[in-house]
Amino acid sequence: MDTVIFGNPEADIVLIQPVDQSDLEMIEEEIKIIKELTCKDFKLIAFKVSDWNRELTPWSAPAVFGKTDFGDGAGDTLKEILDVCTDGRKTYYIGGYSLAGLFSLWAAYQTDIFKGVGAASPSVWYPGFDKYFLSHDIKADTVYLSLGDKEARTKNQVMARVEENIKHLNDNLMNNNIHCHFESNLGNHFKDSEIRTAKAFAYILNHQNK
Repeated sequence: MDTVIFGNPEADIVLIQPVDQSDLEMIEEEIKIIKELTCKDFKLIAFKVSDWNRELTPWSAPAVFGKTDFGDGAGDTLKEILDVCTDGRKTYYIGGYSLAGLFSLWAAYQTDIFKGVGAASPSVWYPGFDKYFLSHDIKADTVYLSLGDKEARTKNQVMARVEENIKHLNDNLMNNNIHCHFESNLGNHFKDSEIRTAKAFAYILNHQNK
């Protein structure tokens, strides 16, 4: 998996973000916004994902839009990410948008290497994820969740559960004494992804010790 590094290469804080090509095209703007929202110095490692539906999903599921089924490649993706998270002097955070947000949440249930998770408009409608988070404990200290206020307005019955599921996840994390913050944004799923992701990372950076 190809990686691209942004920010200060020597920073003690490392942000991990799975991205596709459209994310990469907007990532400079995302980083600019993060810097406007926090004074923390950081390095961001963008992991270029070539097969979004397979590499970011933890178990197989039938397609809910289009014809491409979801795979179970998240485990392999996480192994590649963990290979660069080996410096014990660094503090690691993970985050992303849409399926990358879902992956980031799932990853924090697998390992305690990530101190915080920034999940912007995460695909928590993903089949089975609601049952998964109820039966597992997240290992991060801080979680940021967001959703567009129009994202649940869809005829697709699977994806329409996103608002119900994210609020249920937020409640579950808070009930388990995880510092969790939920933010509702204006618009549908395709609005301001770079702004939403920047806000997610900035929040967990600003609240890392709370």
